[in-house]
This record gives sequence, structure tokens and C-alpha cells, in this order.
Amino acid sequence: MIAGGLKARLAEVLGKTPTRVQYIGGGSINQAARVEAAGISYFVKWKHSAPPQFFEREARGLSLLQQSGVIRVPAVIAHSDSAPQHPAYLVLEWIEESPRAEPLAFAVAFGRALADLHRCDAPHFGLDHDNFIGERPQSNKQKHDWVSFYRDQRLLPQIEMAKARRRLNPTREGLLRKVVERLDTLLEGCADTPSLLHGDLWSGNFMVGAGNQPVILDPAVYYGDREVEIAMTDLFGGFPPRFLAAYQEAFPLFPGHERRKALYQLYPLLVHLNLFGEGYGARVDEVCRKYV
Repeated sequence: MIAGGLKARLAEVLGKTPTRVQYIGGGSINQAARVEAAGISYFVKWKHSAPPQFFEREARGLSLLQQSGVIRVPAVIAHSDSAPQHPAYLVLEWIEESPRAEPLAFAVAFGRALADLHRCDAPHFGLDHDNFIGERPQSNKQKHDWVSFYRDQRLLPQIEMAKARRRLNPTREGLLRKVVERLDTLLEGCADTPSLLHGDLWSGNFMVGAGNQPVILDPAVYYGDREVEIAMTDLFGGFPPRFLAAYQEAFPLFPGHERRKALYQLYPLLVHLNLFGEGYGARVDEVCRKYV
């Protein structure tokens, strides 16, 4: 439940007293609620013992996506680190999910909007600040070369974290090291233009807004190879069938993207291995064996 300290803080930042709180379940990392104040609804999430800048980095990611002007994200109202009086929190615009979605129209709109987002580019892979994926730190040290970025800022940190958490048996570690050694060859033909990515685009991080408008949430943004994003949408399912076709029509992927797809799924699988444990170990092993 929302403690009195957080309620008092929300009254301060909103300039009005919350009159109704409706708790929202399903999150494994944060607590969340729909909070009403003076007839306006807000989405509020909070986390006890959150790392410093946890919600500040999410807010910056949402703002960067919003600045692209091509896809809707909830507007940031307020955020704060933990304080003696309250937990860390993030207050966002409440966006009502459409009860009358048209699956085909939404899928086409979503595919085209994501293609437009990926056309937003930058001089370097990475970002000018680090952030989080789930509750794990995500390093975004900028590089000109995508292969070295994916190796040094994505795979290796997760491999080292898994080793420290005793989630790598000798066979798995050996397979992962071989994949890393072969990365230059395995990623041959990949994109050389850094695209703006949501960074954690699974089915729980999008919704259907009014008029079949796609809305994306909970980002872990950086500039990277856009194939990473598309691979992520295929990893756990839940995306409408016409979505990828609409994306491809708007912004075709490079030849060889199917060959690279599982390799790009290795990063989120390692993140899940570190977050949730051995239930993801077999899939990590399967991907590694595909490439070594």
C-alpha cells in the first residue's frame, strides 16, 4: 500500500491531495497504482531500497523517446530517489488503454511507429548516461563500433554478473566465452548506424491507446543496432502478427537479420538469468550452441 509519507509527497508534487488509490498488480520490480487527485488520474510507481537515480534514468529515457515525436509515451510528471520520508517514486501521465482496439490497424500503426523511432540516429552506439534494464544496471558507454559495444557493454557485464551470482556452470561459461570470441564474425553484415531503441520492448511494455495508437512504456533506452529491438519482440511473443510486416515495409532489415536474431536475444536472456535464475539457463545454452 502507499505509505502516508508517499501520499504526503504526492500531494506536494501534484499540488492537490490524492483522493483515490487503485493498486495495480503484475509488476515484479516495483509497486504501482492509479492515483486520482482533483479528478485527474496519474500512474504512480514506487520502490523501496531503489538504487540511486533508478526512476530518474527511466524518466530521462521516456523524455528521449517523447522528443522523437514519432511514438507516444506517458509524460513524466515527477520523480525522486528514496528519502527518509518516502520510497523512490515516479509519477506519469495516466493513459487509458483502449477497450476497442482493432488488431490489424494497431499492428500496422505500431510497426510503422517503431520504424520511425529507429530512424532517429546518433553519432555513437550507447548513450551519454547509464541506466537500468529491469532492476539491473545497464552500461551505455559510447562507442563508434557496434560489435565492441555489444560485446563490452551488453554481453560481458551480464556474463560477469552471472558468474558472480553462480549462475554459470563451466560448460555454460565456456560456450558464452566462445560466442564472445567469435562476435566479429557472427555479427558480420549488421547495421552501422546507431538507432534510438526502447531497449526492453517485450509485450508487457506496450499498450493500445485511443484510436489504435501505440504507446510504449518502461524503457531502457540507448542507441544500437535496431535488429536487437526486433529480436526482442520475437523472444517472448505477444506482438500482433502484422506488426513485423508493417515494420519491414517501412524500414526493411538488412540481409542476414534472421541469422543474427538469436544472438541478439542472448542479451535479454542473460538479463533474465540474472534476474530470475536458472529457469532461463537452458535457453542461454541453446542460443550459444547455435553459434559455436
